[in-house]
Amino acid sequence: MHWTPPHASWLNQIELFFSVLTRRVPRNGDFHSRDDLIDKMDTYVIQHNKAAKSYRWTYGGTPLKTA
Repeated sequence: MHWTPPHASWLNQIELFFSVLTRRVPRNGDFHSRDDLIDKMDTYVIQHNKAAKSYRWTYGGTPLKTA
Protein backbone atom coordinates (compact mmCIF):
# COMPACT_ATOMS: atom_id res chain seq x y z
CA MET A 1 0.00 0.00 0.00
CA HIS A 2 1.25 3.47 -0.86
CA TRP A 3 -0.02 6.61 0.83
CA THR A 4 -1.02 9.33 -1.63
CA PRO A 5 -1.57 12.87 -0.41
CA PRO A 6 -5.14 14.10 -0.98
CA HIS A 7 -3.87 17.06 -3.01
CA ALA A 8 -2.17 14.91 -5.65
CA SER A 9 -2.75 16.21 -9.16
CA TRP A 10 -3.89 12.85 -10.60
CA LEU A 11 -6.45 12.52 -7.83
CA ASN A 12 -7.84 15.96 -8.67
CA GLN A 13 -8.22 14.89 -12.31
CA ILE A 14 -10.17 11.79 -11.25
CA GLU A 15 -12.46 13.89 -9.05
CA LEU A 16 -13.08 16.28 -11.95
CA PHE A 17 -13.93 13.40 -14.29
CA PHE A 18 -16.47 11.92 -11.88
CA SER A 19 -17.94 15.37 -11.29
CA VAL A 20 -18.51 15.83 -15.03
CA LEU A 21 -19.84 12.28 -15.36
CA THR A 22 -22.34 12.91 -12.56
CA ARG A 23 -23.51 16.21 -14.05
CA ARG A 24 -23.94 14.87 -17.57
CA VAL A 25 -25.43 11.41 -17.11
CA PRO A 26 -27.48 10.78 -13.94
CA ARG A 27 -28.77 14.32 -13.39
CA ASN A 28 -30.01 14.80 -16.95
CA GLY A 29 -31.26 11.32 -17.69
CA ASP A 30 -34.35 9.19 -17.48
CA PHE A 31 -33.51 5.60 -16.68
CA HIS A 32 -35.81 2.60 -16.76
CA SER A 33 -33.51 0.34 -14.77
CA ARG A 34 -30.13 0.10 -13.11
CA ASP A 35 -28.76 -1.63 -16.20
CA ASP A 36 -30.00 1.27 -18.35
CA LEU A 37 -28.08 3.72 -16.16
CA ILE A 38 -24.93 1.59 -16.35
CA ASP A 39 -25.23 1.35 -20.15
CA LYS A 40 -25.59 5.13 -20.49
CA MET A 41 -22.62 5.74 -18.19
CA ASP A 42 -20.52 3.26 -20.20
CA THR A 43 -21.56 4.98 -23.43
CA TYR A 44 -20.56 8.37 -22.00
CA VAL A 45 -17.14 7.07 -20.92
CA ILE A 46 -16.50 5.49 -24.33
CA GLN A 47 -17.47 8.71 -26.15
CA HIS A 48 -15.38 10.78 -23.74
CA ASN A 49 -12.34 8.57 -24.35
CA LYS A 50 -12.71 8.87 -28.14
CA ALA A 51 -12.47 12.67 -27.90
CA ALA A 52 -9.86 12.75 -25.13
CA LYS A 53 -6.87 15.05 -25.38
CA SER A 54 -3.57 14.70 -23.58
CA TYR A 55 -3.09 16.95 -20.60
CA ARG A 56 -0.06 19.19 -20.96
CA TRP A 57 1.50 20.36 -17.71
CA THR A 58 2.45 24.03 -18.15
CA TYR A 59 3.90 25.00 -14.78
CA GLY A 60 7.58 25.78 -15.24
CA GLY A 61 8.61 25.39 -11.62
CA THR A 62 9.18 29.08 -11.00
CA PRO A 63 7.92 30.51 -7.72
CA LEU A 64 4.64 32.39 -7.80
CA LYS A 65 4.78 36.15 -7.30
CA THR A 66 3.40 37.45 -4.04
CA ALA A 67 0.93 40.30 -4.09
